[in-house]
Amino acid sequence: MTLKVCKFGGTSMADGNTMQAVKKIIQSDEKRKFVVVSAPGKRFNGDIKVTDLLYACYDELKEKGDCKQAFASVRQRFESIVKELNIQMDIKSVLDETEQRLNAEKSSDFTASRGEYLSARIMAELLGAKFIDSEDVVFFKRDGQLDGEKTYRAISSAVNGVEKAVFPGFYGKGADGKVKTFSRGGSDISGAIVARAVNASVYENWTDVSGFLACDPRIVQNPKRIKNLSYKELRELSYMGANVLHSESIFPVRKANIPIVIKNTFRPEDEGTAILPISQYTPDGNVVTGIAGKKNFTVILIEKNHMNTEIGYVRKVLSVLEREGVSVEHIPSGIDTMSVVLDSEEVQGYKLEQIIEGIKNDTEPDVIRVMENVALIATVGHGMSSSIGTSARLFKAMAEANINAKMIDQGSSELNIIVGVRNEDCEKCIAACDLELFGC
Repeated sequence: MTLKVCKFGGTSMADGNTMQAVKKIIQSDEKRKFVVVSAPGKRFNGDIKVTDLLYACYDELKEKGDCKQAFASVRQRFESIVKELNIQMDIKSVLDETEQRLNAEKSSDFTASRGEYLSARIMAELLGAKFIDSEDVVFFKRDGQLDGEKTYRAISSAVNGVEKAVFPGFYGKGADGKVKTFSRGGSDISGAIVARAVNASVYENWTDVSGFLACDPRIVQNPKRIKNLSYKELRELSYMGANVLHSESIFPVRKANIPIVIKNTFRPEDEGTAILPISQYTPDGNVVTGIAGKKNFTVILIEKNHMNTEIGYVRKVLSVLEREGVSVEHIPSGIDTMSVVLDSEEVQGYKLEQIIEGIKNDTEPDVIRVMENVALIATVGHGMSSSIGTSARLFKAMAEANINAKMIDQGSSELNIIVGVRNEDCEKCIAACDLELFGC
């Protein structure tokens, strides 16, 4: 029988009504056996996510030694959910125990994880399913990376003979025995881990949108919905700002060729978007799959005559960045030039000065310049490799919108074309390219 793992995001867990909608979705398909949930999100504009309430708890813990005042808002939120669901659950005792552990642990990761923990406890009660604490089955190595072998074995053992189970997303156990969280949005990764461990046929990721769109709807009205995209296309679009799914969530399922389907909790009848291994992927006829942009990059431009003949020059530049603990986003290059694109957050203040000084000392460039406040626009699609003129259309659209390209980068796979523009031109560039390539 086809086995499905379902992950439900924060909007799906926001209150009792949305949780009832989740229950209906799960019970409508007997293949939906294992569920991963996020912490409750916003119920309305101006509301506060439970995870943010918990970060306030941690701030109070650091300041006062306990979090009684801040935790009162968390307590009220979960008591309200249980009351709305009208289930027989001693939520007060669960919350009392949670508050005691928060005060004892005084850990940022542990505190942040309790939204998912409490959400999963309630959902398990609502479904009559087994609650499996991710602290007991998801493990990290000492370097902070997932211990996949140990984790998959533990989850597989925990669900053996279990008809239905609920897991909290976002966290596991570190090598020190304490709760450790993934990065924000990490419940997507948790869902993928469970899907891999139970050898699911499909990983359904339920959110508040009906799949991926070809462009940000805040920039372009009524952008085209993407029916299918590959794992690689997902990585490119997610990293560049298409935030429907955490970009790291493909890695557990990719090795097992498990498709991901993005679905809308509030419109379950919508088809959604399928994210597929390349062996199962069929483009839907468009040369370009999607366009996404991300602001706030810093570009270091280096020029030196005969750079191409100096053995180890690029290594020397990258060694400076490694020494400063800074990762490189892109490296466009020419015969006597190279640029390194960095996330501006990583090189704030004196660190950028140290990097520039290090490059000067170690590589003796003829010219070194810095461009700040750069946005990167990625045009992504497998179809570009077999289509003539995509670049021409892209730059025509930018020219007609009076946008100057500060940087151009295209990999040999021709999966994407990345253009650097001024931060203030980001939205205008995305809109112009979308109009040219999709006609929206």
